[in-house]
Amino acid sequence: MTEGRHTLLQMKYARIIQCISEMYDLPLSEAMDKFYTSTTMGFIRDGVSDLHCCSDKYLADEVMLEFKSQR
Repeated sequence: MTEGRHTLLQMKYARIIQCISEMYDLPLSEAMDKFYTSTTMGFIRDGVSDLHCCSDKYLADEVMLEFKSQR
């Protein structure tokens, strides 16, 4: 992975985590834990279906839907 792509993905991750925290009223640490342990994060990292092009709010919802379906 190039340095520029890595930096852009890290910025995207931070925005998604912020969205999870705000949209679901979670502490940042819990939002971060949910994001970094999600399958969605792996798909974004690996470039699956160009998920990195989706909005931050959409991806935040996808992460939370993933956790809700695991209950």
